[in-house]
Amino acid sequence: MLRALDQFFFLFHAGFILFNLVGWIPRRTRALHRVAVLLTALSWFGLGLFYGIGYCPLTEWHWRVLRALGREGLPRSYTSYLVQRILGWAPEAGVMDLLTGVGFGIAFCLALGLYVAERKRSRVLR
Repeated sequence: MLRALDQFFFLFHAGFILFNLVGWIPRRTRALHRVAVLLTALSWFGLGLFYGIGYCPLTEWHWRVLRALGREGLPRSYTSYLVQRILGWAPEAGVMDLLTGVGFGIAFCLALGLYVAERKRSRVLR
C-alpha cells in the first residue's frame, strides 16, 4: 500500500506542478489553472504563516509515506526531490528554491494577466 501511495503522490504532485507551470497555455484549462495557482499560493503563503513559507500539504503527506518506507535525508524542497528522483542529480537547495519561486511567479503573473485580458475582451464585446 505504501508503494502505491508513493507512486500516487509522485505522479499527482509532479502533474500538479507541471499544470501550475503550463496550464495557462490551453484556453480551456485557464480557469482551472487559476484555481490551481491560487491553491498553491494559499498553501505556500497562507498555511506557510503557520508551518513555514512554502508549506505544501502534498509534500508533507508524501514525506510521511517515504519515511514509512524507510527513506531518510529527504530534501526540504519537493522540486529538488523530483529532480533527484527523475534525473539522479541532487541540485543545490537554494538554486531549486529560486527556480521554483521564479517558475511559480511567472505562472501566477501569466494567470493574472490572462484573466485581466479576458475580462477586458469580454467587456468590449458586450
